Amino acid sequence: MEVRIPKRTLAEGLSILERIIPNRSSNPILTYLPLELNQQGLILRGTNGEVDIEVQLPAEIQGVGEVLVPAQTFAQIVRSAPGELIELIFGERLELHSGAFNTQLATTSPEGYPKLNFDRPDAEKIPASGLAQAITRVRYAASTEEYRAIFRGVQLEFSATGLRSVASDGFRLARYDLPLSLSSKKLVIPARSADEVVRVFKDASGEVALSVNEGTLTLVGDAVKMSVKLMEGEFPDYARVIPQSFVLEATLPAEALRESLKRVAVLSDRNNHRVNLLFNGHKLDIDAEGDYGRGREELTVESNGETQLMVAYNAQYLIEALTPIEGMIRIRLSGPTSPSTVQSVDDPGYLAVVVPLRV
Repeated sequence: MEVRIPKRTLAEGLSILERIIPNRSSNPILTYLPLELNQQGLILRGTNGEVDIEVQLPAEIQGVGEVLVPAQTFAQIVRSAPGELIELIFGERLELHSGAFNTQLATTSPEGYPKLNFDRPDAEKIPASGLAQAITRVRYAASTEEYRAIFRGVQLEFSATGLRSVASDGFRLARYDLPLSLSSKKLVIPARSADEVVRVFKDASGEVALSVNEGTLTLVGDAVKMSVKLMEGEFPDYARVIPQSFVLEATLPAEALRESLKRVAVLSDRNNHRVNLLFNGHKLDIDAEGDYGRGREELTVESNGETQLMVAYNAQYLIEALTPIEGMIRIRLSGPTSPSTVQSVDDPGYLAVVVPLRV
């Protein structure tokens, strides 16, 4: 068996797989990379037990078959190869030739490697970049605490009106709506697995076919297949925490508020990162005070409702809620200690809820 493939093509394929293939594992075979030769080209696979990925690469192939090679070592060799073309010759060892460089790498039989199954008969398609965008918009709000259970994931809700993504850690919530027409289903992807979905498909063109079967979400793109194990259960009724009435509404540039918060928050209390927002007519005073001093900045806003209101937030929570927004934002306050909402003026699909600090 022999393969001739451009170094860049092989390196890009390996980069998709490297993050999910463990350096160490209680099951050592998972640290290996399956290389399969078939009529479609060179197939690379990898799994960490939670995420399975298969990458199909165009290549000149002679013969068919499959072997396992040490994943990290093989990737390092490919990246450091001096030539533009890589030739692989399969025998008792894997020979790799590139330019004036050549080496031999020990291989092992694929027997015992977990079977990765990506075939699903009920797949429907959505834009790959749209799926990645929906996850990216809300991912920051997912919990990192073990005890938060279901909130350590990103919930995806499919319906005839579109795709909705939701994440929350109990102190803030992010929701994003993408208009589409899909069959109804609801699932929760572990946040770390959601990161891999974004990484693989964010720059992909075209559509990705998706389906759910036996607690697994399968995604199939032009050259990449991915299966993700899902979390059991679904989010509680998060709509209850989204306020419906407000006492003050303010509009201002997202970047101006975001950068101001970053500057002022440098001097905030290290425990709760508190920043105070005082809305006073068409002025917004932002200040914070901690062990090393006090910071303050004033911004101009368009507002209506109460003429004066002070609300305190965890600065990081508010900054992260602003990060997905470009252009103007609309921040609505339901009271000094009640949840506030942050929305993009230009992209109504995005909504963030931030709970103020009690002072």
